This record gives sequence, C-alpha cells and structure tokens, in this order.
Amino acid sequence: MTERVYLDWNATAPLRPQAAAALSEALSLAGNPSSVHAEGRAARSAVETAREEVAALVKARSGDVTFTASGTEANMLALTPAIETLSEKRPRDRLLISAVEHSSVRAGGRFPRGAIGDIAVDAAGRVDLAALADALAKTERPLVSIMLANNETGVLQPVAEAAALVHAAGGLLHVDAVQAAGRVPIDIGALGADLITLSAHKIGGAKGVGALIRAREDIHFADPLIRGGGQERGLRAGTENVAGIAAFGAAAAAARGQFVEEAAHMLALRQELEAGLLAVAPDTVIFGAGVERLPNTTLFGRPGMKADTAIIAFDLEGVALSSGAACSSGKVQPSHVLAAMGIDAGLARGALRASLGWNSQKADIAAFLGAWRKVASALSKDSKERSGMAA
Repeated sequence: MTERVYLDWNATAPLRPQAAAALSEALSLAGNPSSVHAEGRAARSAVETAREEVAALVKARSGDVTFTASGTEANMLALTPAIETLSEKRPRDRLLISAVEHSSVRAGGRFPRGAIGDIAVDAAGRVDLAALADALAKTERPLVSIMLANNETGVLQPVAEAAALVHAAGGLLHVDAVQAAGRVPIDIGALGADLITLSAHKIGGAKGVGALIRAREDIHFADPLIRGGGQERGLRAGTENVAGIAAFGAAAAAARGQFVEEAAHMLALRQELEAGLLAVAPDTVIFGAGVERLPNTTLFGRPGMKADTAIIAFDLEGVALSSGAACSSGKVQPSHVLAAMGIDAGLARGALRASLGWNSQKADIAAFLGAWRKVASALSKDSKERSGMAA
C-alpha cells in the first residue's frame, strides 16, 4: 500500500515524538495536581514545567498562562465584557473582530450579538487599519480580537500596528495565535497583545488542550468561563489535563528549539509546491500570495474547480488536504475569509488548502503535484466538454 501524504497540518499537526514521550510519562502519574501529597506534587510539577515552556514560546511569564481544554475555549474565556484592569473596572462595551477570524472568535464569545462589530480587510485579507481606527473612535471601552495568522490563507496580520491603535483608544487586544505558534516568532510584548490564545495540537501536542496567556497580571476576568474548585488561579475550574498539558509543554519546547530550521524547511517546500501548482495549471490562483504569509500554508483555487470533488480526488490519490470553504450540513459554502477579501464566490467554492509541517518531505510535494496533474487534467477535460456541449 502506498504511504499516504498528510498536508493538513493547519487542521491538526501529528504528535511530536517529544510530546508523545511526555504524554506517556505523565499518564503514569497517579496524583491530582491539587493534592499536597507526593503524588499530587509530582502531577503539579508536570503542569508547572509545561506552563513555563508554553509561556516561553511567546515570551510571557509562566504565571500568566491559563490552561484550557482547547483554543476555542481559550477564546471563549478571553471574549467577555467582564475584563477588568487596575485602571478600568467597568465592563467592555463592544467587541470588534476582523472579518477573517476563526469561527470560534466570530461567534463572539460571551458578548451579546448586538455588541459585536466587524473590521474590514483588504483584498489580501489583512486588517484595514483605517477601518479599525474608525470603529475604535465610536467605542468607549472596546475589546478587539485580531488573529496573528489566518488559518485558511496563512496571511499575517499587522497586529503590532493594530495594538497601538487599540491602546490609544483605551481598548484591550486579544490575539488568536493558534496557527502562528511554532511557525513565526511570537513576542507578546513586541506584538502589544494583552491576551494570546494557543492550541496544543497545532504545534504537535495532544488534542484537547489550549492556553490563554495574559500580557500582565492586572488583566482580570470578573466572570470566569468555568466556576468550581479554583484551579488555574480561579480562571478555569476543573482538574487539569495533566498528560495533555505535559505534552503541550514538550511540543512548545521542541517548536521553540527547532523554529529556525523548521520554518526554513517549510518555506522551501511551500515555494516548491506553489511553483508546481502554477507550472501544471497557470490559471491557478494562490490566495494572499502577494503579502507575508506563514511559511507552511498555501490556499489555492482554479476557475471551475469544486472543492468537495477535488478533495475526494486527492484523497483517492493518497493525499490529505482540506477545503478553504466552510461545510454545513453537507453543503460547501464559500469561505467567509475569501468572501471578506472580495474573491468571486465561484472561485472561492473551489479553494483548497495545503499546509505543511516539521516532518513534511520533498517526496510529499512530488506526490501532491502528481495528484494535482490528474485533478487539473480532469478539470480541463470537463471544461472542454462543457464548452463543446454549449457550442
């Protein structure tokens, strides 16, 4: 049987060997991390070691890391009107989000629907800073959420510039860095982010663990998402997922230690992949190609291509990709990201995403391009047949 090629790292990265080892070791720990006996202290030590590694990934302090059950839950914890600081005890009155955010942010967290506003993006999918400034001018105590890198296109956002505008307006900035972690350097201070969300399984950790990281101690949630036993400094009740958290920490340490080599490796492969796409079918569109993107992400489309049938065709060839479109009740709808960029709905419906990772190989690109030749050829043949029938 031919070995399959996995090019869907933005959905989930395979478990890193370091994370697998940490996961296995932590599963043998019997104690509850809230217990004071030796077994409890061993479990607590595993959690706190991981907290330090996750904090180091974004140059934050370990005491400002709150572990959650997912990136989505971390976003839900962050997106609440009940954020207080030493200088501002009143609730946030409005949530402003970019038009290309992940669905977990676009849902608005715990803000009422009427208090949520969109920030437009340009044709490349980057936040329109003038539109942000205009929205901020109409809001007294805003919370703004802008992702560091888009999960579909890989386009990087001008977060530091946005942070300056947000803070000048008296607001707070939340940054969903789930896709960026381990692929581009992240410095919470340099970005100007007040809150950052991470997810373990995007960097080679186990599924089911996320983190919300504060830039400073004076950011306080008056209304925690989960109340109970006071775990995670009262911000997220419930016994910690010790094994998953330990694996998260190991993955964060590996990603940080090997970042330069891995980023260069992924970029070289991405460039080869995109050159091959265009060589096979020059009318292929690579979305966001003209701006800075993640080194591992390619979202592409071709006139007349249908994402659902193309994904099946690639899958039959042993290549795992994902669609750049949202699927609801079995019906593929145009991606809200591409719609916000002004991309034609027909082209958007055929968008496919190839995403690479730390152990992707040149052979994977060759297999992908071999499959692409068949998919593109079938599409061209179908197009000619339709043209002949129309004539």
